[in-house]
Amino acid sequence: MPSTRSLLVAFAIAVGAVGGYLVARNTSVFAVRGVEVDGAPAAVALQVRKALRTEVGTSLLRLDLSRVREEVAAVPTVAAASFDRAFPHTLRVVVVPERPVAVVRQGADSWLVSARGRIMASLPHGARPRLPRIWIARGFAFTVGGLAPGSLHDSLAAVTPLRFTRFPAHVASVRAESDALTLLLRSGLEVRLGDASSVRLKLAVAAKVLPLVARDTRYLDVSVPERPVAGSVFHPPPAATVAATAASSTPRVSTATAQPRIDQTLKSPLKVDGAGSTGP
Repeated sequence: MPSTRSLLVAFAIAVGAVGGYLVARNTSVFAVRGVEVDGAPAAVALQVRKALRTEVGTSLLRLDLSRVREEVAAVPTVAAASFDRAFPHTLRVVVVPERPVAVVRQGADSWLVSARGRIMASLPHGARPRLPRIWIARGFAFTVGGLAPGSLHDSLAAVTPLRFTRFPAHVASVRAESDALTLLLRSGLEVRLGDASSVRLKLAVAAKVLPLVARDTRYLDVSVPERPVAGSVFHPPPAATVAATAASSTPRVSTATAQPRIDQTLKSPLKVDGAGSTGP
């Protein structure tokens, strides 16, 4: 059995530890003096520091991480964040920033929108000219930090891959109607994607085909990526194209002008990086 003296010493150590913790928790011994932000551009890091400025002076031991998480989540340019108490005086924040992929236009108003539909900021007219435009009718009130309406999700899905791939043309805007997505290039050419399925594959096929089409081409239809169709007059894709299946092992580019329609096989195989076993 431990002696009385040993018990008293152990009790004194425990009391001292608890007392030390309470002192450190309620004094400036471990007060936050700086917020360190990693993983974000300078502008986003500045917004995070501004959101957490009220936490400066709070002891790291008293810091309410749930509240801190809510404060950072409210920053419209932040997608996610993690936190670490870097003793003695630093709060470290690792940020995953939102990725802008489009500008939503509603009348004369413009908003910067991220890949997941977050409204990142309001924009002056003409800002971010390299991002595609998505036009939306009035009736929905946009709020910075909020989410775009569900009707925009397919359009965002069509342009999001452009943010991370090399596309050989500038996309001016995107149009979504009747489950049919269309990219409008600055050159005036339309890239028809069909529905929102396999968008990355369709864009990869379009990127390979665009350099091969004639200058007077008005549209490129990749709604069936195994059989892209290019045409010099505007009309719906021919029924034969819509009925094509993934059984085609050699992709073909069809040149549609007037009747009759003439299909021409590419002289060289069309290879799409990352297409897996899809054929092209």
